[in-house]
Amino acid sequence: MIDVYDSIMRIEEAEIRKSRFKDITAKELHLIHAIGLHRQKTTSEVANYLKLSKGTLTANINTLVRKGYVTRIPNQVDRRIINLKLTDRGRLLYRAHSAFHSTLVKSVLDGFSDDNIEIIEQVLKKLLGFIDEVSNK
Repeated sequence: MIDVYDSIMRIEEAEIRKSRFKDITAKELHLIHAIGLHRQKTTSEVANYLKLSKGTLTANINTLVRKGYVTRIPNQVDRRIINLKLTDRGRLLYRAHSAFHSTLVKSVLDGFSDDNIEIIEQVLKKLLGFIDEVSNK
């Protein structure tokens, strides 16, 4: 599994370098993915999701704001809260990243029966449960 993860990360990095988003790292790409397309998220929500300190997140967000992928929006109810939103460029990158993941999943599952896909999903859910359990300790 470690080899698979490392290989996917290498492929992802190579695809980024070939794209119009050469200025982004895989780490920044996953931060963009965590912010998401549809609703503004607070810095705390994103930090918790990625298991990052607020200081580390702030440094990374500063970079993404400077590169034009993310914007900060003060919360209208509580000015101490900062919401994060993807810019048009950030949304375009998000969609390209999602398409990459969809292609990857489709190519891996191609040829498997529905029963086998169900077993694969069960294994991956169990793995995610273990990861959540370990990371919440």
